[in-house]
Amino acid sequence: MNVQEEILTAIKEYQTIIIHRHQRPDPDALGSQVGLAEILRASFPEKAIYQVGGPVEGLDYLAEMQEISDEVYKNALVIVTDTANSPRVSDQRYANGAKLIKIDHHPNDEPYGDLVWVDTTASSCSEMITAFWKMFAEELTMSQEAARLLYAGIVGDTGRFLYPATTSATLRYAADLLDYGFDAPKINREIDQVSRAVARLSGYVFENLEVDSLGAGKVILTNEIQQRFGVVDSETSAIVSLPGKIEDVLAWAIFVEQPEGYYRVRMRSKGPVINEIAKRHHGGGHPLASGANAADLEEVAAIYQEIQTAVSAFREQA
Repeated sequence: MNVQEEILTAIKEYQTIIIHRHQRPDPDALGSQVGLAEILRASFPEKAIYQVGGPVEGLDYLAEMQEISDEVYKNALVIVTDTANSPRVSDQRYANGAKLIKIDHHPNDEPYGDLVWVDTTASSCSEMITAFWKMFAEELTMSQEAARLLYAGIVGDTGRFLYPATTSATLRYAADLLDYGFDAPKINREIDQVSRAVARLSGYVFENLEVDSLGAGKVILTNEIQQRFGVVDSETSAIVSLPGKIEDVLAWAIFVEQPEGYYRVRMRSKGPVINEIAKRHHGGGHPLASGANAADLEEVAAIYQEIQTAVSAFREQA
């Protein structure tokens, strides 16, 4: 029995199923979490299926969370999607269920849970959930709402099919989901559109991006800058990909100061591997898309220097 069969067996076994995802969710976190919840509701209407976690931070057009009591976790199956490390799970009650399943597409640096299904070749966790449905299509029911959510997750994590993780399988799964008749252009617009404040901040990023001669870039968004443009940290995720639009930028980091004084670090790359850098600075992620934390400007400088070293080594190997 493979792990997917074990997961389906567990789903059938439990009457109550609670699904979590990571803090500060992106479309893939919500798409995989609530997309799976909607598949299970359509497939097993007699079961109690819950989606839980903190604020969805501007993604309420995708889904909203449910409030449940601690008592619901008793004898429940808990599934966590799109979350590599247990401290990042959206609600720490995830550990209070009778059985725990991890479904994720990030490197499996922390294999928590009783059952672990990790596929780092998948473009997104939403792609994995779609593959799960296809694998057991005779027993699982796809709904229009589930298809909408999973499509949004795939679109979000592939950058609308721009990133290297997009495969022919990714496109086939997206096509399968489109057959369910939701408004795909609307989803694409909702994911892509930004507020006026973020649009103005985008101009600041382009104007103030520091790029060395090899293509390593950085920009620092202090608390003062965020206040000047009227944005909060969660909104800055919309500008992370912008430096990559510049042809001579190869890898870059956006350093976002937090109210507590430390910096949240969002890193992206067109080739050099950056997740090992992230791991050295209280983070992790994919080889070309990672996140980390810097205690102060000294650590900010150290991270940027490591990105420069990675870019230099990549150039030498090319």
